Amino acid sequence: MMKRYINTLVLFSLFVLTVSCSDDFLDRPPQSQIIPEDYLYEESQLAAYTINLYGILPSHGNWSFGTFGIDSDTDNMADLSYDNKYVPGQWRVPQTDGSWSFTNIYNINYFLNTVLPRWKNGEITGSENMIEQYIGEAYFFRAFEYFNKVQALGDFPIVKKNYADDKEVLIDVSKRTPRSEVVRFIISDLDSAAAMMQNTSPDGNKNRLSKYSALLVKSRVALYEASWLKNFKGTAFVPNGSGWPGAAKNYNQGWNYEAGSIDAEIDWLLDQAMEASKEVADAFSLTPNNGVLQQTVTDSQNPYFDMFSDTDMSGYDEVLLWRDYDQGLGVVHNVPVEAMRGNATVGLTKGLVDSFVMENGLPIYASGSGYVGDDYIADVRSNRDGRLWLFLKQPEQINVLYNVNAGTHVTPVEPIPEIINRIYATGYAIRKGLNYDGAQANNGQGYTGSIVFRATEAYLNYIEASYLKTGSINGTASSYWIAIRERAGVDTDFNKTIAATSMALEAAGDWGAYTAGQLVEPTLYNIRRERRNELFAEGLRWMDLKRWRAIDQLMTQNYHIEGFKLWGPMQNWYDSGELTYETGTATVSSPNRSTYLRPYEKTGGELVYDGYSWAMAHYLDPIAIQHFLITAEGADLSTSPIYQNPGWTLKANDGAQPID
Repeated sequence: MMKRYINTLVLFSLFVLTVSCSDDFLDRPPQSQIIPEDYLYEESQLAAYTINLYGILPSHGNWSFGTFGIDSDTDNMADLSYDNKYVPGQWRVPQTDGSWSFTNIYNINYFLNTVLPRWKNGEITGSENMIEQYIGEAYFFRAFEYFNKVQALGDFPIVKKNYADDKEVLIDVSKRTPRSEVVRFIISDLDSAAAMMQNTSPDGNKNRLSKYSALLVKSRVALYEASWLKNFKGTAFVPNGSGWPGAAKNYNQGWNYEAGSIDAEIDWLLDQAMEASKEVADAFSLTPNNGVLQQTVTDSQNPYFDMFSDTDMSGYDEVLLWRDYDQGLGVVHNVPVEAMRGNATVGLTKGLVDSFVMENGLPIYASGSGYVGDDYIADVRSNRDGRLWLFLKQPEQINVLYNVNAGTHVTPVEPIPEIINRIYATGYAIRKGLNYDGAQANNGQGYTGSIVFRATEAYLNYIEASYLKTGSINGTASSYWIAIRERAGVDTDFNKTIAATSMALEAAGDWGAYTAGQLVEPTLYNIRRERRNELFAEGLRWMDLKRWRAIDQLMTQNYHIEGFKLWGPMQNWYDSGELTYETGTATVSSPNRSTYLRPYEKTGGELVYDGYSWAMAHYLDPIAIQHFLITAEGADLSTSPIYQNPGWTLKANDGAQPID
């Protein structure tokens, strides 16, 4: 068993492209080959090695809704299957696998451990600027991978080099480092990345990382950890909090995790987030939104809409990094097909749709808002925040304007939501990712780009970090907020929205209205709302919900995922007999439960039939038992230097336990 663990730690698998360093981000399938001893002595070899690390980043996969579907299983989006994390007792400790993995870390460490000494000794040939660029990329990817570990597991071992097959050494390096020390390590790596990478993507196409990508992620990491420490302070989820499992292992390394020190750390992290996000936000402008939804070939194109589905995203200033696809090389995906019809069964929730304010800046429930209701999807879109109006689809709208007959899976006109045949999960489908070219709709052969990072997040990160730091909206934050709302086509007076906000009403559909089971105050909520409305369907919602500690309330009050208002006039869209809700033959949820479609409440046999619930342990993943077995003395798992996360046991197949 130990030998297997050693092999897992020491052995690494690499994909090396035998192509020039000018190749775009994953624009061709990689070829596996053994690394020769004389490898990584040339600039082109450094480029080939690091390009294969880009697979760590989120991008469109082939048979899915790509990055637009990542937010599924949150309060923003839902697919046809509920997630067991909302059924306490059903998410269980695994025997093997899980998030505890070092493969990517070891691949990156191999590069850094090999290249850095050679670089310092002048042994690598090529452009000095490009050599530094690729070293910077490696630092970036190590930071990004470690941030994934912090989000999933919290405390995690900091491993900076690859070790020989020595049992005692490998067990020792398995010790978990307190999460904030890991975050300091991540920020240090991102600082190194920003210092070494170029200001603009070296390929000239934004398919490779730049300094500003590192700064954006730095602001994301610092804001995440500041929020986590603030919202979980004193609990088992923060080092030296009550019940923190690391205390039993005497792992109080480095910084002193007492209350005062945590407050100082939060301030430092917020400073880091503000500085990094401001540098990005001030360097990049927002893509214009001309308020046009193109429905004919003579309509003006809308750059804001096009940005999410263009085949070449290099011309959009706010796009910092995107993945290029190439049909000729077989690097393709199915997002355009899914965007035309059903979004790969991922739909928006009623909660998300309701959160968008009106064009005049008022919440839908506010007096004078002008909201006309949700009897029809067209009503939902009427006079709303331009982001909802633009990206929420409604029946009979045009999906294809060019090459209508060129694709095998073209849906020229948006149909009524196909909820009976399980293509539309909630009745609400989005237009993000839609390309009007029918040639993109050959099944699995789409080649639109995939945004990895865009600068708008930096605007939002600064607004939130500065408010958490000072308790007020400073001039810089105000200017960023106005710019975002102006681009969205919403009244730019955010104070108007704040004044009209009812937290009790917002809480009905937005988990972000809560922290630790308590409603937050309206200004902070509206900062969170802005982030939700700007970044929806871009894969950041789960990260935000966790750092805000925004799910505790589900432990005492179940939450029902709902979609469009089926049991109103829209029921007439369907033939008689299609909408059945009798036990055993149900195709939709009963109107006796809600006038809104509830995708997980049809038969009565669903484990979430009575709504989503939660367990505190679910804020972090359980660590698989195999990792304790291979580092313990004999069969006594408590002798392992690894400790289990709060609320999880050392027994495979156990569900989460209560946390005192």
